[in-house]
Amino acid sequence: MTYETIKMERQGRVGWLINNRPDVLNAMNNRMRDELADAWLELDRDPSVRVIVHTGEGRAFQTGADLTEVATDGVGMQRYQDSMLDFDLSFTSWHQKVTKPVIAAVNGLCVGGGLHFVADADVVIAASDATFFDPHVSVGQVTAIEAIGLAKKIPFEAVMRMALVGAHERMTAQRAYELGMVSQVVDPPETLREAAQELAEKIARNSPAAMAATKKALLAALELGLTDACKVGTQHLVSLWGHHDQTEGPLAFVEKREPRWAE
Repeated sequence: MTYETIKMERQGRVGWLINNRPDVLNAMNNRMRDELADAWLELDRDPSVRVIVHTGEGRAFQTGADLTEVATDGVGMQRYQDSMLDFDLSFTSWHQKVTKPVIAAVNGLCVGGGLHFVADADVVIAASDATFFDPHVSVGQVTAIEAIGLAKKIPFEAVMRMALVGAHERMTAQRAYELGMVSQVVDPPETLREAAQELAEKIARNSPAAMAATKKALLAALELGLTDACKVGTQHLVSLWGHHDQTEGPLAFVEKREPRWAE
């Protein structure tokens, strides 16, 4: 497909989804929402891609809804009312049930709705000059879904502080690392994409089938209590018994070679 607001690249087994509205700090207009929905599925269905990296062009990763569009198009946030009330969303990898590992590589500003992608990615890394904040309450909006997602990853106190302080305080990449919101801070910042590609290539060496089942098991654990989560995890574990990769992995280890995974 051809996209106007995002770029898609492939580097080896790594697919790149790049927010590409740098003149407005990659704010998400209606067109970008629709294109993201298609792009996630395109990369997830591409057999040549094993890992997806999501980042932004320019000075920002993503800065949430395009407030200029909201304020001037005569429709505003009302266009999203039905999909929000039905929780029928499609612009993040989690919404689209992407089975492949997703890395968010946060460059520069990550603001408001940009936190959706941090909350919903499997792994998050950030440039050392990245900053995070949620300005919803500062522009008369409610902080909800992004913060609820983050509360599954980091301490609730930190999420509540970000939600209530709004635009008047920014979280640094180092603080995000200390809280567990990101797993790696990349310095110097201009090497972020190189670091993301390196991490993605490490992940891409593993069994695609095993990673997909692992991702399902661990995400299910966020929804369930301990015992039920372990029961679901066991089902995903057993689901791969008899799969080619379960035989290939030990054989490759014994033969001291790289595994040849089923595609």
